[in-house]
Amino acid sequence: MSDFIISTDSTCDLPDSFIKENDILLEALEYTNGTEVFRDGPTTDLKQFYTNMRQGVTYKTNALNPIDVANSFRTVLEQGKDILHIAFSSGLSCSYANTQLAVNDLREEFPERRIVSIDSLAASMGQGLIVYYACKLKREGASMDDIIAWLEANILHACHQFTVDDLKYLMRGGRVSKVSWLLGTLINIKPVLHVDNEGHLIPLSKVRGRKKALVSLVDNMEKSMGSFRDKNEIVLISHCDCIEDAEFVGNLVTERFGITNIVYNYINTVIGSHSGPGTVALFFLGDER
Repeated sequence: MSDFIISTDSTCDLPDSFIKENDILLEALEYTNGTEVFRDGPTTDLKQFYTNMRQGVTYKTNALNPIDVANSFRTVLEQGKDILHIAFSSGLSCSYANTQLAVNDLREEFPERRIVSIDSLAASMGQGLIVYYACKLKREGASMDDIIAWLEANILHACHQFTVDDLKYLMRGGRVSKVSWLLGTLINIKPVLHVDNEGHLIPLSKVRGRKKALVSLVDNMEKSMGSFRDKNEIVLISHCDCIEDAEFVGNLVTERFGITNIVYNYINTVIGSHSGPGTVALFFLGDER
């Protein structure tokens, strides 16, 4: 059996401890405040990042650079290891396409090595959930082919439920109109969104009030789980500097489904810069997204 590592992007939002324990190669996306360029990743002070956003700082983000990916992968390939990369959704970023550019060049440079890049069609801890199960299979002795087969069969079972606290960030990104932002803000409308089968972030419903929006995440989970109801060994919840709201959702998940293995973490800078402070996202396995 070949020796291989699992790689993913910094958008997976998995805790740094999990990244280290599973020897995951993490490819860092970049973000900028207009004057400085920073790398997203475990060392980013995300609490300060969202504080800056609340104070009016606007961030823009960059996809992975294929040259950076090639340099990172080359270090692993030179050690005689193969690479299985689980990429940030192609529906939200060109990072997957840029990774493919690097992979195609490296296959010529290292014809004896195997490099596979898979589009997760997922974001934040939805991507992280897929990586979690891939690492679990690897620890259990699964081959690279076994894991690829599992990914191909289950990627579209990784369900995402998001809600945001302030529509202005979605408005800036073109996901809601200025009129919708103004009206929604006036009557306290909170959108609920999900990531669809093409990996796009899509509005799902609108509710009035923050608490109802948080509860709706769990309501939607109940509708989506289906045959996976007893197969969710872990649930992941990410947030943009609003841990109390994230824990409120987690407590509802435990009360309603008996799931106690819940992992919380911040949403990365790349997604957070577009969704804004106060975003809460819930991830689990279900029959369909």
